[in-house]
Amino acid sequence: MRSAGRRSACIIAVSCGSVAAALDPERCTLGLILLFAMAFATTLSGALMPGPVLFATVRWSAQHGRLVGPLIVAGHAVVELPLVVAIILGLGSVLSGHTFVGVVGLAGGAVLLVMGGLMLSAAPRLSLPQRSAGQGADVPVAAGKIIAAGAVTSLSNPYFPLWWATVGLSLLARAEPFGPAGYVVLYIGHVMTDLVWYGAISESVHRGRRLLSDRGYRWLVAGCAVLLIVLAGIFAYQGLRSLCG
Repeated sequence: MRSAGRRSACIIAVSCGSVAAALDPERCTLGLILLFAMAFATTLSGALMPGPVLFATVRWSAQHGRLVGPLIVAGHAVVELPLVVAIILGLGSVLSGHTFVGVVGLAGGAVLLVMGGLMLSAAPRLSLPQRSAGQGADVPVAAGKIIAAGAVTSLSNPYFPLWWATVGLSLLARAEPFGPAGYVVLYIGHVMTDLVWYGAISESVHRGRRLLSDRGYRWLVAGCAVLLIVLAGIFAYQGLRSLCG
Protein backbone atom coordinates (compact mmCIF):
# COMPACT_ATOMS: atom_id res chain seq x y z
CA MET A 1 0.00 0.00 0.00
CA ARG A 2 2.80 2.43 0.90
CA SER A 3 4.55 1.79 -2.47
CA ALA A 4 1.28 2.32 -4.34
CA GLY A 5 0.72 5.55 -2.44
CA ARG A 6 4.16 6.85 -3.37
CA ARG A 7 3.58 5.99 -7.01
CA SER A 8 0.25 7.83 -6.96
CA ALA A 9 1.86 10.87 -5.36
CA CYS A 10 4.48 10.97 -8.10
CA ILE A 11 1.84 10.75 -10.84
CA ILE A 12 -0.20 13.52 -9.22
CA ALA A 13 2.90 15.73 -9.01
CA VAL A 14 3.67 15.29 -12.71
CA SER A 15 0.04 15.81 -13.77
CA CYS A 16 0.07 19.11 -11.90
CA GLY A 17 3.13 20.18 -13.91
CA SER A 18 5.53 20.32 -10.96
CA VAL A 19 8.90 19.02 -12.14
CA ALA A 20 10.49 19.62 -8.76
CA ALA A 21 7.77 17.66 -7.00
CA ALA A 22 8.03 14.77 -9.44
CA LEU A 23 11.80 14.50 -8.99
CA ASP A 24 11.70 13.67 -5.29
CA PRO A 25 13.43 10.82 -3.40
CA GLU A 26 10.46 8.54 -4.08
CA ARG A 27 12.06 6.36 -6.71
CA CYS A 28 9.08 6.15 -9.03
CA THR A 29 9.33 5.04 -12.63
CA LEU A 30 7.57 8.13 -13.92
CA GLY A 31 10.13 10.35 -12.20
CA LEU A 32 12.98 8.50 -13.88
CA ILE A 33 11.26 8.86 -17.26
CA LEU A 34 10.95 12.58 -16.65
CA LEU A 35 14.61 12.75 -15.67
CA PHE A 36 15.54 10.97 -18.93
CA ALA A 37 13.48 13.47 -20.94
CA MET A 38 15.12 16.41 -19.17
CA ALA A 39 18.59 15.04 -19.88
CA PHE A 40 17.72 14.42 -23.53
CA ALA A 41 16.27 17.89 -24.12
CA THR A 42 19.02 19.74 -22.24
CA THR A 43 21.80 17.86 -24.03
CA LEU A 44 20.19 18.48 -27.42
CA SER A 45 20.39 22.23 -26.88
CA GLY A 46 24.15 21.89 -26.49
CA ALA A 47 24.70 19.30 -29.23
CA LEU A 48 23.00 21.51 -31.83
CA MET A 49 25.71 24.15 -31.43
CA PRO A 50 28.58 23.80 -33.96
CA GLY A 51 31.83 22.60 -32.45
CA PRO A 52 34.87 20.36 -32.95
CA VAL A 53 32.90 17.11 -32.57
CA LEU A 54 30.40 18.18 -35.23
CA PHE A 55 33.15 19.16 -37.67
CA ALA A 56 34.95 15.86 -37.11
CA THR A 57 31.70 13.98 -37.77
CA VAL A 58 31.13 15.82 -41.05
CA ARG A 59 34.72 15.42 -42.16
CA TRP A 60 34.90 11.64 -41.59
CA SER A 61 31.33 10.76 -42.60
CA ALA A 62 31.81 12.01 -46.15
CA GLN A 63 34.53 9.45 -46.66
CA HIS A 64 33.73 6.57 -44.32
CA GLY A 65 29.95 6.43 -44.10
CA ARG A 66 27.08 6.38 -41.67
CA LEU A 67 28.84 4.58 -38.79
CA VAL A 68 31.13 7.54 -38.17
CA GLY A 69 28.56 9.34 -35.99
CA PRO A 70 28.15 6.50 -33.44
CA LEU A 71 31.93 5.94 -33.37
CA ILE A 72 32.58 9.65 -32.73
CA VAL A 73 30.05 9.51 -29.88
CA ALA A 74 31.83 6.44 -28.48
CA GLY A 75 35.09 8.40 -28.38
CA HIS A 76 33.29 11.32 -26.75
CA ALA A 77 31.89 8.98 -24.08
CA VAL A 78 35.34 7.49 -23.38
CA VAL A 79 36.54 10.83 -22.01
CA GLU A 80 33.15 12.03 -20.75
CA LEU A 81 32.25 9.19 -18.41
CA PRO A 82 35.31 9.63 -16.12
CA LEU A 83 34.53 13.35 -16.01
CA VAL A 84 30.94 12.68 -14.93
CA VAL A 85 32.16 10.28 -12.22
CA ALA A 86 34.62 12.95 -11.02
CA ILE A 87 31.83 15.51 -10.72
CA ILE A 88 29.64 13.05 -8.82
CA LEU A 89 32.56 12.54 -6.41
CA GLY A 90 32.70 16.28 -5.74
CA LEU A 91 35.09 17.86 -8.23
CA GLY A 92 32.54 20.16 -9.89
CA SER A 93 33.95 23.29 -8.22
CA VAL A 94 37.46 22.52 -9.52
CA LEU A 95 36.24 22.11 -13.08
CA SER A 96 34.46 25.47 -13.03
CA GLY A 97 37.42 27.34 -11.51
CA HIS A 98 39.07 30.14 -13.50
CA THR A 99 42.49 28.48 -13.54
CA PHE A 100 41.16 25.16 -14.83
CA VAL A 101 38.99 26.82 -17.49
CA GLY A 102 41.90 29.01 -18.54
CA VAL A 103 44.40 26.17 -18.89
CA VAL A 104 41.94 23.96 -20.75
CA GLY A 105 41.00 26.87 -23.00
CA LEU A 106 44.60 27.51 -24.01
CA ALA A 107 45.42 23.83 -24.46
CA GLY A 108 42.21 23.20 -26.39
CA GLY A 109 42.84 26.22 -28.59
CA ALA A 110 46.31 24.90 -29.43
CA VAL A 111 44.98 21.44 -30.32
CA LEU A 112 42.20 22.85 -32.51
CA LEU A 113 44.67 25.16 -34.24
CA VAL A 114 46.88 22.19 -35.16
CA MET A 115 43.90 20.10 -36.27
CA GLY A 116 42.51 22.94 -38.36
CA GLY A 117 45.89 23.63 -39.94
CA LEU A 118 46.38 19.97 -40.87
CA MET A 119 42.89 19.72 -42.35
CA LEU A 120 43.39 22.93 -44.32
CA SER A 121 46.72 21.81 -45.74
CA ALA A 122 45.32 18.40 -46.70
CA ALA A 123 42.10 19.72 -48.25
CA PRO A 124 43.47 20.39 -51.78
CA ARG A 125 44.59 16.75 -52.09
CA LEU A 126 41.46 15.07 -50.74
CA SER A 127 39.01 13.15 -52.87
CA LEU A 128 35.92 11.07 -52.25
CA PRO A 129 36.17 7.30 -52.70
CA GLN A 130 35.26 6.06 -56.14
CA ARG A 131 32.61 3.33 -56.25
CA SER A 132 32.18 0.86 -59.02
CA ALA A 133 28.69 -0.07 -60.16
CA GLY A 134 26.85 -1.96 -57.46
CA GLN A 135 29.52 -1.32 -54.86
CA GLY A 136 28.01 -0.09 -51.61
CA ALA A 137 30.81 -0.42 -49.11
CA ASP A 138 32.45 2.62 -47.58
CA VAL A 139 36.18 3.09 -47.43
CA PRO A 140 37.34 0.86 -44.58
CA VAL A 141 38.88 2.62 -41.63
CA ALA A 142 39.95 1.40 -38.23
CA ALA A 143 37.13 2.11 -35.77
CA GLY A 144 39.73 3.07 -33.19
CA LYS A 145 40.92 5.94 -35.38
CA ILE A 146 37.48 7.53 -35.47
CA ILE A 147 36.87 6.84 -31.77
CA ALA A 148 40.18 8.57 -31.05
CA ALA A 149 39.05 11.54 -33.15
CA GLY A 150 35.90 11.78 -31.04
CA ALA A 151 37.97 11.70 -27.85
CA VAL A 152 40.51 14.30 -29.03
CA THR A 153 37.89 16.75 -30.30
CA SER A 154 36.02 16.44 -26.99
CA LEU A 155 39.14 17.03 -24.90
CA SER A 156 40.13 20.02 -27.02
CA ASN A 157 36.88 21.82 -26.23
CA PRO A 158 37.13 23.78 -22.94
CA TYR A 159 33.35 24.17 -22.85
CA PHE A 160 33.00 20.41 -22.56
CA PRO A 161 34.12 20.16 -18.89
CA LEU A 162 32.61 23.58 -18.18
CA TRP A 163 29.19 22.41 -19.41
CA TRP A 164 29.32 19.44 -17.06
CA ALA A 165 30.50 21.61 -14.17
CA THR A 166 27.51 23.94 -14.62
CA VAL A 167 24.52 22.61 -16.59
CA GLY A 168 25.53 18.99 -16.10
CA LEU A 169 26.04 19.52 -12.39
CA SER A 170 22.49 20.84 -12.12
CA LEU A 171 21.15 17.72 -13.87
CA LEU A 172 23.22 15.47 -11.62
CA ALA A 173 21.74 17.23 -8.59
CA ARG A 174 18.26 16.31 -9.85
CA ALA A 175 19.39 12.71 -10.36
CA GLU A 176 20.91 12.38 -6.87
CA PRO A 177 17.64 11.63 -5.00
CA PHE A 178 17.17 8.55 -7.19
CA GLY A 179 20.57 7.13 -6.25
CA PRO A 180 22.63 5.12 -8.78
CA ALA A 181 19.54 4.51 -10.94
CA GLY A 182 19.11 8.26 -11.39
CA TYR A 183 22.71 8.76 -12.53
CA VAL A 184 22.44 5.84 -14.98
CA VAL A 185 19.16 7.07 -16.48
CA LEU A 186 20.52 10.61 -16.74
CA TYR A 187 23.66 9.54 -18.57
CA ILE A 188 21.76 7.22 -20.91
CA GLY A 189 19.48 10.12 -21.84
CA HIS A 190 22.52 12.30 -22.40
CA VAL A 191 24.31 9.77 -24.62
CA MET A 192 21.13 8.96 -26.56
CA THR A 193 20.90 12.61 -27.58
CA ASP A 194 24.45 12.53 -28.96
CA LEU A 195 23.75 9.27 -30.78
CA VAL A 196 20.57 10.59 -32.38
CA TRP A 197 22.06 13.94 -33.41
CA TYR A 198 25.50 12.88 -34.65
CA GLY A 199 24.03 9.72 -36.15
CA ALA A 200 21.62 11.90 -38.14
CA ILE A 201 24.47 14.18 -39.24
CA SER A 202 26.55 11.18 -40.30
CA GLU A 203 23.65 9.64 -42.22
CA SER A 204 22.87 12.95 -43.95
CA VAL A 205 26.45 13.46 -45.08
CA HIS A 206 26.66 9.82 -46.16
CA ARG A 207 23.54 10.13 -48.34
CA GLY A 208 24.48 13.56 -49.63
CA ARG A 209 27.81 12.20 -50.80
CA ARG A 210 26.05 11.11 -54.01
CA LEU A 211 25.57 14.80 -54.83
CA LEU A 212 29.00 15.90 -53.60
CA SER A 213 31.89 16.25 -56.03
CA ASP A 214 35.56 16.08 -55.07
CA ARG A 215 35.69 19.84 -55.40
CA GLY A 216 32.70 20.24 -53.10
CA TYR A 217 34.22 17.81 -50.61
CA ARG A 218 37.47 19.79 -50.53
CA TRP A 219 35.56 23.00 -49.89
CA LEU A 220 33.57 21.27 -47.15
CA VAL A 221 36.72 20.08 -45.38
CA ALA A 222 38.41 23.46 -45.86
CA GLY A 223 35.36 25.20 -44.38
CA CYS A 224 35.41 22.91 -41.34
CA ALA A 225 39.14 23.58 -40.97
CA VAL A 226 38.61 27.35 -41.00
CA LEU A 227 35.86 27.04 -38.41
CA LEU A 228 38.16 24.95 -36.20
CA ILE A 229 40.83 27.64 -36.45
CA VAL A 230 38.27 30.30 -35.52
CA LEU A 231 37.17 28.20 -32.55
CA ALA A 232 40.82 27.81 -31.56
CA GLY A 233 41.14 31.58 -31.37
CA ILE A 234 37.92 31.92 -29.36
CA PHE A 235 38.92 29.18 -26.91
CA ALA A 236 42.41 30.62 -26.45
CA TYR A 237 41.00 34.11 -25.91
CA GLN A 238 38.51 32.87 -23.32
CA GLY A 239 41.30 30.89 -21.66
CA LEU A 240 43.48 33.98 -21.36
CA ARG A 241 40.58 35.98 -19.97
CA SER A 242 39.96 33.31 -17.33
CA LEU A 243 43.61 33.25 -16.29
CA CYS A 244 44.01 37.03 -16.29
CA GLY A 245 40.63 37.71 -14.70
